[in-house]
Amino acid sequence: MIISVLVVIPAAFIYGFEPQLFLDIRNETIDEHNFTRAIMGLYLAFSFLWIQGVLKRKFLHIALFSNTLFMLGLCLGRILSIILDGFPSKPYILGTLGELVLGFYGLWVLNSKYFKKM
Repeated sequence: MIISVLVVIPAAFIYGFEPQLFLDIRNETIDEHNFTRAIMGLYLAFSFLWIQGVLKRKFLHIALFSNTLFMLGLCLGRILSIILDGFPSKPYILGTLGELVLGFYGLWVLNSKYFKKM
């Protein structure tokens, strides 16, 4: 989850304030600004939960479960977009691979004998 936080928090601020820095996104309407800032808020809220999961044992299971769903959900959406829309820019392709790895790692941890003993 620490890796997720280290990636998702900067991504949140990029989406919220300067998406054109790394991505081919141009916010031209108030609705587009509103959408990317809502994504920023969502990313920051999940990051806060994941930090709580790292710091407080009582939040660990829900934090890991939400992190796994978050990563696999993003990955599946990106794969659907690749199928329907074509290949995106390199940062999105790398993000898809990272989300896939983190999502399946989360599934592995959730199903591990060690985690089930906690």
